Amino acid sequence: MKADNHKFIVKRADQAEWTQGLRSEFEYRDLGIREATNNQFGAHIIRMTGDGLEHSTGKHSHITDFQMFYVLGGEARFYFEGEGEVTVRKGDCYYQPDGLVHDALYMSDDCELLEVTLPADFETKVY
Repeated sequence: MKADNHKFIVKRADQAEWTQGLRSEFEYRDLGIREATNNQFGAHIIRMTGDGLEHSTGKHSHITDFQMFYVLGGEARFYFEGEGEVTVRKGDCYYQPDGLVHDALYMSDDCELLEVTLPADFETKVY
């Protein structure tokens, strides 16, 4: 059953546009899901802009109904409250519950992550 406010969309890889994110180390490629679902869902690829992430981004959390990541390339190490340090590599997937305090500790220069969220726009709390 098609949602009334959703529409079909295709985003071509050869026409990808990358924009800088909240931190200068990352850039984002919007996959068009926000537009297709009228901001209900979001999906983008996060990649490193240079030599990887060699320092912490600081503890923070996101207010979401759903947030998952799939590692497309490289590797990353995160701190998750209640879980400790977790390393993920190409092919790994993780779900990040609403409000989970976390910190990106390291990302290789070839790290790329697919992030899917509900809603598309969400609040970030910094600690």
